[in-house]
Amino acid sequence: MKLDKIDRKLLELLQVDSKQTTKQLSLQLGLSVTAVYERIKKLEKEEVIKQYVALVNKNKIGKSFLVFCHIRLEKHTKEYIAVFEREINKLEEVTECFHVSGDYDYILKIYVKDMDEYREFMVNKITALKHIGSTHSIFTIGEVKNSIAIAL
Repeated sequence: MKLDKIDRKLLELLQVDSKQTTKQLSLQLGLSVTAVYERIKKLEKEEVIKQYVALVNKNKIGKSFLVFCHIRLEKHTKEYIAVFEREINKLEEVTECFHVSGDYDYILKIYVKDMDEYREFMVNKITALKHIGSTHSIFTIGEVKNSIAIAL
């Protein structure tokens, strides 16, 4: 799907606040409510817009300890990759997992309450996974920039 200037602006507005009404969006875009509605439906149908979510304040829910964990598999085989990816998707503490190049095979983004909870996670869940060769954890000190919006 080719995005025009209006589609891009609409996506920017929705990334800032997806709860805006079609009327609010139409005023900002200079389009009719119907035109905005149809554009949104088209973007959803084409899966340009994958889903709508609520962003939760991690401090308010007791999950303010953010860890990036690098994982190296014992071997980089199709079987080991499939097993690891299937199992990592079951772990609720892992919010993101990336298969990467370089010294490690995966980078996990993990939210937990504190260091004790992270230790429990590592001991009881990560070390229980098959085919892990090594791990390396990086603990965040502070958040400088955190945005889920993609520049268009």
